[in-house]
Amino acid sequence: MRMIALALCCSLLGGAAGAGGMAYLGRRQDSGGQIAISASAEEHPYDVTTVAMTGSRREMSCSEVYETNVNSVVGITTSITTTNSFGVRTQAAASGSGFILTEDGYILTNHHVIESAASITATMYDGTSYTAELIGFDESNDVAVLKVNASGLAAVTIGDSDDLKVGSSVVAIGNLLGELTFSLTHGVISALDRKVTLSSKTTMDLIQTDCAINSGNSGGPLYNLYGEVIGITNAKYSSNSSGEASVDNIGFAIPINSILEIVRSIIDHGYIVKPYIGISVSAVSGEMMRYGLPKGIVVNRVADGSPAQKAGIKENDIITRVNGTAVTQTGEFAHIVQKCSAGSKLNLTVYRQGTTLDLTVTVIEKEQSALGEQNTSGSSAQQQSTQKLPWGFGY
Repeated sequence: MRMIALALCCSLLGGAAGAGGMAYLGRRQDSGGQIAISASAEEHPYDVTTVAMTGSRREMSCSEVYETNVNSVVGITTSITTTNSFGVRTQAAASGSGFILTEDGYILTNHHVIESAASITATMYDGTSYTAELIGFDESNDVAVLKVNASGLAAVTIGDSDDLKVGSSVVAIGNLLGELTFSLTHGVISALDRKVTLSSKTTMDLIQTDCAINSGNSGGPLYNLYGEVIGITNAKYSSNSSGEASVDNIGFAIPINSILEIVRSIIDHGYIVKPYIGISVSAVSGEMMRYGLPKGIVVNRVADGSPAQKAGIKENDIITRVNGTAVTQTGEFAHIVQKCSAGSKLNLTVYRQGTTLDLTVTVIEKEQSALGEQNTSGSSAQQQSTQKLPWGFGY
């Protein structure tokens, strides 16, 4: 049977040069008419370039897309301190890609590119390098915002990922393998709204493309042929069985529309507003099912005063259905909550000690620090344990 694994596409540079991008699955230290952003400058003081709703948009060739946009792409290099199995601290470097959001130096990339980084460097197409500051991130959406001290940079044009069609041509520009910098690959959109659970257990609706996505592409832009960013490349399928060929032409990108409000909130406010019901969960294990418990999601913890507590949810409840749809994985459940807005109702079917209950939870919004989940060397064991609760304590 073919073993398929989803690889996050950043590249580990430590070790022999030219080793390329073997995929470490689930963490960043892997070896391996138009847009609705027309807010005024007063509302959003940073100037994200947008496309005017005129008939002037012109489809370009791949070479024109490259020439127009390569100066908006950056190579991201990070320094990571790790501890090996012998307790020895070692230094490693990892690389990915990013793109310039604003002329004054805001840069967008993937969270897994900069996760646990001690330092971050952004390198422009002309070879100029800047030390980048991490402004904020959202791990569950795999995005991070950086800032460099520069002005007059070439900002990207943001497109509309809701206007995509299967078969449309796309172009990716990125820092392949951390060595083949500012490389272009070309393909088409293979599928839309592909529900993908990453090896980090995060479930996302992604753009699928046959455009070659490789280690080092993570965080880089995916363009349409109008030269507009419509996605952020972040993952690909690859084989992890030694006797089989690698899987080709199955890459993924985060739709740009799905994360724009998060990015705006990070830049404008330094925090993120997210839907919240106040529980942490884990999947019912096979061992639990052998004792007669149903498939579903176990409630590990309920926050005091939370919407879940007010709805009558208790620890050790098993949620089996949400709005009539069966749920068996934490990623499925988190994805449903993430799609909610304040005031949304979640009708939960709950198993409790042999009894089935129907409970309704009203979703609220909760502010989340854009830097609060970053694991630093000063984190206590208790803090680290809390951060690793399934889906955190924010759903």
